[in-house]
Amino acid sequence: MSCAPTERNRLGNILLMLKRPYEQLGRRFGQVRRLWRENGGQHVLNRVRGAVADHLAPITPPLPVRPADVLASDLTVPRAWLSLPIHTGEPLVVNWVTTPPVAGSGGHTTTFRLIEHLQRSGNHCRVYFYDVYGGDVRYYDSRLRELFSWFTGEVNDVADGMADAHAVVATSWQTAYPANNDLCRGKRFYLVQDFEPWFYPAGGRSGFAENTYRMGFHAITAGRFLAAKLRAEYGMAADAFDFGCDTEKYHLLHSESIRDGIVFYARPETPRRAFELGLMVLQLFSERHPRLKIHFFGCPIGKLPFLSFPFIDHGVLGPSELNRIYNRCFAGLSLSMTNVSLVPHEMLSAGCIPVVNEAEHNRIVLDNPFVRYAPPNPHALAGALSEVVATKDFAALAASASASVSSASWEVAGIVVEQCMRRALQN
Repeated sequence: MSCAPTERNRLGNILLMLKRPYEQLGRRFGQVRRLWRENGGQHVLNRVRGAVADHLAPITPPLPVRPADVLASDLTVPRAWLSLPIHTGEPLVVNWVTTPPVAGSGGHTTTFRLIEHLQRSGNHCRVYFYDVYGGDVRYYDSRLRELFSWFTGEVNDVADGMADAHAVVATSWQTAYPANNDLCRGKRFYLVQDFEPWFYPAGGRSGFAENTYRMGFHAITAGRFLAAKLRAEYGMAADAFDFGCDTEKYHLLHSESIRDGIVFYARPETPRRAFELGLMVLQLFSERHPRLKIHFFGCPIGKLPFLSFPFIDHGVLGPSELNRIYNRCFAGLSLSMTNVSLVPHEMLSAGCIPVVNEAEHNRIVLDNPFVRYAPPNPHALAGALSEVVATKDFAALAASASASVSSASWEVAGIVVEQCMRRALQN
């Protein structure tokens, strides 16, 4: 007895359905075996962890700004804030709105260096924390004073409202929203240390960040590149200060004049620092210079089994330890796809030559003849590192590089910022 055509079709479909899982299993096994052979077991484990994390993670990560704060900022209506009168020579009262401080954060370090100058000059600074994760302001208060023990001002939660001040300073795009919405008296300033829309793919978050440049604040920027960009593209009033360098912490150590390596500012969680590009650069460099040590710092990296070169993982370092590493290195790889970090100036002060990706924002802000630039591709940057380590009289080069930043103090930056504030308050 034979099956009817429809019955044969039904049985064929059932057999096909039973066969497919085995085909998929075989395909997946072959894929895992290939990845294991090419990159090692740790890479396969990381892929599995990533797949599980993607499955468990929310559809979109939490916003770093409260939606209510964005909705409360109606940019279609020009905003004006009442001023707190100030007389010539009178101390400034300044409200600083910031996210909770993080050890090793260059943004927080710069902000509090400026606050330190204002405080030392007799001005009154308050800190207002903005935290979308509901953290305890008392904990952040203790954390702040642990990191910046000299600070003597008030610490509060911006959600509770701000007291009147001469100046109210937003320090990142998220903090611009509560600074814009608060009813306290005070001229609004914006400490802009990077073009933050570039931190995100084109989308809602980049748009939220960009909109803060349309709030009518007076910008004070880290370097001239940002000030020019904000004036030209957003019509902002903008002043700039040059990066300082703490030469007491970063300097030449003549007792450790033997240099035997290079150092990489490694921040895999910060896309603008181009971690993956740096790894490829160092892969090429290590093949050309296998005897030179490669140091990583910035955050703990852990094992990277797909790399064939050894490296020393220092993680987060204090200034004294970092200065010693700079003094043992010919060159430092510091990549910045947006505004530069503080690292190149620190390297220069210690006689370590920064190798930086070629970009207008890097050249304008650094403006130093001892920085080596190369196009942002692995071979060009590796070649630039090789040229530095091949320098014949490196001791002379190191001394000249260190001298080139000897006058770049944070005291000067603080003076410029205070002058900018006072000038803007008189207008």
